[in-house]
This record gives sequence, C-alpha cells and structure tokens, in this order.
Amino acid sequence: MLKAIRFFRFASLFAVVLLLSACAGSDFKFRDLAKTDTDMVVEAHYQESQRLLRELALKLYKRNPREWRKSGVSPEKRVAELFAQSGPLQFVELAGVSGTGAIELALDPGFDGDRVFAFIAGLNHMIRQSYGFHSQFYIFTELNEQQLYYSARNVEIAAWRLSQGLGDDGRPLLLSNSISGKLQNLSYERLFGKLIATQDLLADVMAQKNQRFINKVAQNVATMAFFLCNYSLRLPV
Repeated sequence: MLKAIRFFRFASLFAVVLLLSACAGSDFKFRDLAKTDTDMVVEAHYQESQRLLRELALKLYKRNPREWRKSGVSPEKRVAELFAQSGPLQFVELAGVSGTGAIELALDPGFDGDRVFAFIAGLNHMIRQSYGFHSQFYIFTELNEQQLYYSARNVEIAAWRLSQGLGDDGRPLLLSNSISGKLQNLSYERLFGKLIATQDLLADVMAQKNQRFINKVAQNVATMAFFLCNYSLRLPV
C-alpha cells in the first residue's frame, strides 16, 4: 500500500513536470526547476557581464589593430579565443598570469604581447571569480556580495589605469576614450560604467538576500591597488 502511494505521488509529480514543460515550450529545461528567481537574476547579470566584455574586447581591438596583428588572426577570432573556455582563464601566451595580474601585465610598458588579450583575459577572470567561476546558478548556490562589490571596484581601477597607461615614449599603451576638440569618444567609458553597474547591482541583490551589509570603501583609483577577489562558490556536498 505504501509503495502504491509513493508511486502515485511520483507519477503525479512527473505529470506536473511534463505539463510545465509543455506550457513553457522548447526553452524549458528540467534543471530550471532547481532555480529560484534570484538564480535567474544572477545568471542574467553574469550573461550581461560576458556580453559587455566581448563588446569591449572587440572595440579595443578595432581601436588598437597593432595588438591583434601580433597574433596573425582577425580580431573576431581573438575575441572568440578569449571566450572559448568556461571557468578560470589561463593562457599559455600569458605564462599562467591571470586575473588582476594579467591586467597589470597588459599595462606594463615592457610587455610585448597582445595587450588587449591580456587586459580582457585578466578582467574576465576577475569577474568570473566573483561568480565562483560558475555560469549556472541553482537553489543551493551561494554568492558573496562583498566579492561582487570588490570586482566592481576593480573594474573602476582597471578603467582608470587603461586611460592613464603610457609607454616609455609617452604614448598610450592602449587607445580607448579620446577627447579631441569637438570630437569625443567616450564609448569605452560607457561600457565600463555598465559593467560596474551590473556588478554593483548584483552585490546589492545578494546583500539583501543574505541579510548582510557590504563593507563599502572610499577609494582613490589613482592610488588604490586591486582588491583581492578570492571567493569561490560553496556547493553542498
């Protein structure tokens, strides 16, 4: 009798799942049943961060064609290489340097490699680290609001260093924003601003969800060192 009841409950649940699947259409996935509204929000923010970084990478390559020419392939292929792998980003051509270390490498006057590749690889590794190197999020997934906040501050620092980085000849290491008479190109600043806002907004969402406060800092990007983003997701065993 007990087995019959359990079977009936399982059959009923399975029928409900099939009904939901039919109602939701082809986009429905069974794993979505394990997602909360907050998980959906997190994934949307993560995907937006990746979209903004792709756009930033392509813009930097088009503004600095000498960088992608170092590899002998098109800027589109270089961007594809940057985003081909999931999780942590480490590349042989960067000698294993990643995260904020790769950003600093990109803006080192003595570096003779692809500066755009190093800059975006470092920035993306740092952003992904704030998400625990995951791109899918479920009910038991935890995010740390403080590390998301730190990642936003690191983007601010990276943006400032990019605009101020000069080579030994006094020329910009990488061209980005420009103001020349009536001609202004602040599209890079807007992209950085959107990326910063994406991380800050998610940090606030997670702070409310976790019922914790964010330790906010007053900083001078001209002198501030990068914050250490060392948080990784903790999943139930």
